[in-house]
Formats: sequence, structure tokens, C-alpha cells
Amino acid sequence: MTRNDFRQLLEKRTVFIDGATGTELQKRGMPAGVCPEKWILDNPWAIQEIQKAYYEAGSDIVLAPTFTASPIKLAEYGLEDDMVEMNRGLIRLTRQVAPEGKFVAADISMTGKQLYPLGDLMFEDLVDCYKAQVEAILLEGVDLFVVETMMSLQECRAAVLAIKELCDLPIIVSLTYNPDGKTLYGTSPDTATIVLQSMGVDCVGMNCSTGPDAMLELVQQMAKVATVPIIVKPNAGLPELENGKTVYKMTPEEFTDASEKLYEAGASLFGGCCGSTPDHIRALVSRLKDKPVHEIIDRPLRVVTSERKNTWIDLDGPFMVIGERINPTGKKKFQETLKNGSLSMVVDFAREQEERGANILDVNMGMNGIDEKQMMIDSIYEVTSAVDLPLCLDTSHVDVMEAALRIYPGRALINSISAEEEKMIPMLKLAKKYGAMFITLPLSGAGLPKDIEEKKQHINTVLTNAVELGLKKEDAVVDVLVQTVGAEGTAGLQCFETIEYCKYELGLPTVCGLSNISFGMPNRQFVNTTYLTIAVSKGLTMAIANPNQEMLMYCAAAADTLMNKAGALEKYSSLPVVETKAAATSTGASAQASGGGLSVANACEGVSPIAECVIKGKKDQIVSEIQKVLDEGMDPQVIIEEHLIKGINVVGELYDKKKYFLPQLIAGANAMELGMKHIEPLLASADGESKATIVIATVEGDIHDIGKNLVALMLKNYGYNVIDLGKDVPAETIIDKAVEVNADIIGLSALMTTTMMRMDDVVKLAKEKGCHAQIIIGGACINESFKDEINADGYSADAAEAVKLVQNLMTKFA
Repeated sequence: MTRNDFRQLLEKRTVFIDGATGTELQKRGMPAGVCPEKWILDNPWAIQEIQKAYYEAGSDIVLAPTFTASPIKLAEYGLEDDMVEMNRGLIRLTRQVAPEGKFVAADISMTGKQLYPLGDLMFEDLVDCYKAQVEAILLEGVDLFVVETMMSLQECRAAVLAIKELCDLPIIVSLTYNPDGKTLYGTSPDTATIVLQSMGVDCVGMNCSTGPDAMLELVQQMAKVATVPIIVKPNAGLPELENGKTVYKMTPEEFTDASEKLYEAGASLFGGCCGSTPDHIRALVSRLKDKPVHEIIDRPLRVVTSERKNTWIDLDGPFMVIGERINPTGKKKFQETLKNGSLSMVVDFAREQEERGANILDVNMGMNGIDEKQMMIDSIYEVTSAVDLPLCLDTSHVDVMEAALRIYPGRALINSISAEEEKMIPMLKLAKKYGAMFITLPLSGAGLPKDIEEKKQHINTVLTNAVELGLKKEDAVVDVLVQTVGAEGTAGLQCFETIEYCKYELGLPTVCGLSNISFGMPNRQFVNTTYLTIAVSKGLTMAIANPNQEMLMYCAAAADTLMNKAGALEKYSSLPVVETKAAATSTGASAQASGGGLSVANACEGVSPIAECVIKGKKDQIVSEIQKVLDEGMDPQVIIEEHLIKGINVVGELYDKKKYFLPQLIAGANAMELGMKHIEPLLASADGESKATIVIATVEGDIHDIGKNLVALMLKNYGYNVIDLGKDVPAETIIDKAVEVNADIIGLSALMTTTMMRMDDVVKLAKEKGCHAQIIIGGACINESFKDEINADGYSADAAEAVKLVQNLMTKFA
């Protein structure tokens, strides 16, 4: 099947994929804790019976059971050396039962390991892992690839790159979302859709984690931005416990009724996940097969994203600022810190500019004395962990740009692509491959354009080549190329003419760098500000500027207000009042609205430098800040209670209010952990009351431990004695250890519905053996109802909530 064949299929009719595999294999005797792929190969009748039933029920596409057959996952069972033959064998089994005219898809999913900087798995190592599996699959041959049950947009990107760099088969990508409508890492469905379809994915959607009812709003979000078909594979409702077994009670009729609403919301490809059966698929096909197809709208989208935020670029919208400060040019102190290998100022600049109202952050590492490529990569990791804003990647070197785009977990803005023949095509190909927008710089190999007509010619040269390479004209933003008015009196007029040409003739947004216009002039801030306000009135979309410059930010907001742009009056009215002339020319005050509600900025007001290091995840500064107060004689216990704990409490509050997501939560926890390790030797001889002992583990048969590891880290930071038994731990081992250490609490984690019942085993064994520890549970498939069903003592949805739960239990049973 070619990508065009796949597209045409979805343009003709609604398409159906299969339902659950794991729960169906369990019905046929697959025990918990085994390697599913190995068991399938040893019991081929089971998978083929299931797949035949799905084809007969009306599935057009059935997934080969290669879900966790990557080298990393198979290594959990010591089977990584058998990876090639296992993948080939699993594909063959599915091929053998596929009727003519039906399709076989390879199934790829997460590895269970966290990517750097949250974990130790490097992005390129993950790409290589997926490539190894894809190469094995291609030896046997499939019709398309399905990347599913993904919780990380960055892991999706790695899988997509692995597939695209080895073949041109259709790719479907499906993520799983939490009850708050975001992934574990804070990505919303519209962000994932924008990023993945920009990279050339053929179909995007969601599966698992919930029933079809809860998917409706998420599909509606996706449909607003989708330029590719949408896939949905819901569970057959939420799991329930019945006679000691996990069951899904949503009937085929109920499943189909709810899925029909997903069709109405815009979904085009339907299947099922946990608990769904061939009967569910049969009912889906019967109800939806004759529905009119959804038109796939190839709409242009002027939007850049981070992993957690979309920034739309609107020709007629409010003026926007690309923060310019992460650029070492002319900044001696910044250059020194970079040469010393420190990225503290990079993170400080990023946070500061986000707080001051920047919409996008420019990142430039071009300077002598450092490895620009490595420093760019390191800076992207730091900035994307610290702030939510999308990035503008700024380098003239093709290799540096590719390295940056490859690891950037969103849709970036390239700064910039000129008409220089040597670099134009390579840069445009990078924009196409990685799905980026780009700034067009009207320069050629001959240098600056002689006049406005030559400038227009350069703009159109880049645009023409971009469209020929498969990009859209709307992927471009035009740099109006500001020259200094002190040397060329018509410089401002030429820029204004370029802005109007781009907006009204080409229909393109524009950007400019402000500093050049006033170079060599006295009182430069007045020239810059006046130029900016005129440019905004002519239609300038954004500027690369320092958002700390209050005069610029206020005047731009005032210009928007006078032009009656949407929301401009409210924004201007919300700016802090400038009371004096000195204040009006200050560059230190914020131009951002001071609206109510908790933010990172006001959360840090009045806290100590140590607490701020925890709140902002400043791992490279927290030890030195702690040492300062130790040298001043502060008691180590006071540092913990009055500074570290206060800081991590703020992190938890920001996380609860969805101002922070998993990356910031982990960054804060890691910073606190470093602080605790520095203090621990000083506490060893102190007489302090020991906190509760907690034994924590992922239950038997489950090899996922991302959430469990974070819970353990957070609890350790709060001073609890945490004994982490790891993953795939039998109930006997957990209870024996809890009895041995007289544990106060046992924490259990399970990601899969196939292993959640092992929690019940632990609860029952604890009673049998007289273990009096309180048992708390959590995991993607776990909820409060399940806690009640197995008589556990507590349930938490995430690490921050787990800390509160433990505190409450210890207070209750003290």
C-alpha cells in the first residue's frame, strides 16, 4: 500500500481497524508476566484465531502483534538477540490469515524508558532502537505502520523518523491521553496533531486510556486543526473488577452509539482497544460503513508549537515578540558562562522572557570557542524543560539546524532561509522533513538586495523552491531585512513597503529585527519604538526583540489597541501602570499582564534562593545556594523544612493547577534530590525523628516504572524512607520486604489492565500474613473505584497527589 493508496481509501469510505489483542489473548490462556510476543509465537493458534475473527467482523486493517517487540522491550526478557526473527515471525502469522484486499499493519509502541533529559535514553538511541525493529519488519513486509498507545510526543517523533528514514509506507500515530485531556508530558491532542501531520504522518488520533464517551471533546480539538484523517480506538469503557477478574462491560451497542458521536466529531478510522472484541468491531462496521466520508481539508496552518503550547501566527492578530536574549552576540558574561559549559543564563533568559510576554524564543549559539552544534542541542533540552514557549532555531549552519530540529519536541520556526543557492535547498528540505515553519530572509549569495524589487525577487525565489519541495507558502514568515536609517535614509520606507507587499500581495506574515534600524544613532530607543509602531500600523506581524524593553512592549500594545485588534484593548488595560518617566524608560519592568492566579513568576516572589532553585529546577545552582547558608550557620534541618520542602510544595501546587507538567515536576524533584544529598551527611549524626518507611514496587508482570520512579523520588524528597523494589515484583517479595522493614505504607504501580489484578493479590496476601502497612495504588489504568473494589487504603493519580495521600494517611493513623 502506498501513502496515496491509503489516502484514497479514506477518501472513499470509513475504514476499520481491529480491536483489543491483549485482553483477547488473556481469554485464550496467556498468563500475566510473560513476554507476549514469545507466548504468541509459541501459541500461534491464539493470535490467528483472534485476527481471523477481526477480519471476518469487517476490519480492513489488522495489527501484527509486534507491539512491544523492540530491542529495548525484548531486553526485559533477555530476548533482544531474537528481535529480527521474532518480528518476522509475528508478521508472517498475520499475513497467513489476511484475506485478499485486506491489510496488515506493523504495530509499534513505547519502550518504557524515559527520554533525556527526564531519563537517560538519548533521542538518537531511541531512533536507532525503532529503526532496528522497522528494518526487521520490512524484511517480511507490511502494508503500513501503526505507532500507538504513545504517551510522549517526542517518542512519537522518534518512531516516525525511524520509519520515514527507512521506507515510504503510510504511518498512523495514536496517543493516549489522561483525564485532563493531555498526555503524561502535557501535550494536548491539537498540538500532537499539528506536529505529527507536519512531519508527514498520514493519520493521527488516540487509543486506550478511556472509553469512547471521554474521547469526544478530544476528537473535536483535533478536527479543528487536522489536515489528515483521525483515528479512534477507545477501550470498551473503563475496567471493573468482577469475581477477581478485570472486565469491560460496555456492550457492542453502547460502544457503537458512543463511537458514532466520534464519527460526527470528525473521526474517519475506527477500531477498539482494551476490552473490545470482534463483536464490538462488527457492530461498528454495521453502523458506520455507509456513512458519508469526511472531507480531508488540506488547510494551511500558521502555527508553531512546543511540546506543551501552540502559538498561532495571525496576519491580523496581535503583535508578537520573538525573544532575542538567548544569543551570545555582544554579551560578554553570557559568552563566558557558555565557554565554561554552564547553561544557567540560557534558562534564566528563557524564563525571564516568558514572564515578560514573549510569544516565541529565539535560540542562537553562534560564537567562537564553543561547539555550536552541541551547545544548541544542550540549550534546547534545557529551555524546553524550563518553559512552554515554542522555539525559533537560529543558525546559518545546515548541520547545526538539523541537529536542533531533530531533537526539538514540537513544530519549530527556522531562522532563517535565504536565497543563497548553497544553503537554500538543504534548509528547505530540513523544514519539510521535520515539519517546521521558516523565516525567509531576502538575501542572495551576492549579499543585500540593491532595491525593493530585488528584495521581492529573493522572497519569491525561496517561496517557489519551498512549494516545489512540498512545503506550503503559508509555512513561511518573511524577514523584512531592516537596514540602518543612519546609513540609508530610505531604510524605514523600504521596510514598510516590504511589509505591505508581503501582507496584501503574498498574504504572508512578517518579522523584523529592531536593533539594526537605529545602529549608530543617538537615543536609539526612540528610533526603535517609533519604527515599531509605524511598522505595526503597516501590518508587521512580529519582531525579534527584547521583551524587557518596556517602552517597546507598551507601544506595540498601544498600536494594536488603536488598530482595534482582537483582545488588544483588554491586554493594554491589564498592563501595569507606569507612574513616572523613569519607569517608562526602564528596561527591567514587566510588560506582561499581571492577571490573577498562580504563575511561576508570582510563585517565586518572596521565596529563598534555595526554594527558587527547586521551583525552577536549577540543578546547577542549588548546591552552591545551600552551601552559602550552611557556611552562614543555618541548621540543615531548617534548610530542609523552610526552604527545600517549601520549594517542592510550590512545584506540587503548580503541577496541580496545570501550570507545570511532568518535565517541570521532575526537574524540581531532581534539583531537590541534589540538595538533599548535599545535606544528608550533615544529618547522619543529628537526632531527628525518622519519617515513615514506604515499600514501593511495580506489580508482577508489569515492566513499566516511569510513574513509580517519580513517586519514589518525590517521597524521598519529603524525607520518607523509600525502599524501591523495582518492577515486575511478585506479591510475596513485596509483602516479605514490608514485614521485614516494618513498613508503614506499601505503594503499588501498574500501567496495564492485564496486570492491575496483581494489586489485589498484594492486598490479600498482606492480610494473610498479618502485614499492617497501608496499601496505596496508582497507574494509568487505576482509579478510585478500583481502589475500593480491592480494599486498598488509598489511590493517587500522580506523584504530587501521592505525597499528599501519604501525608494524610500518616496523620490519620498516627
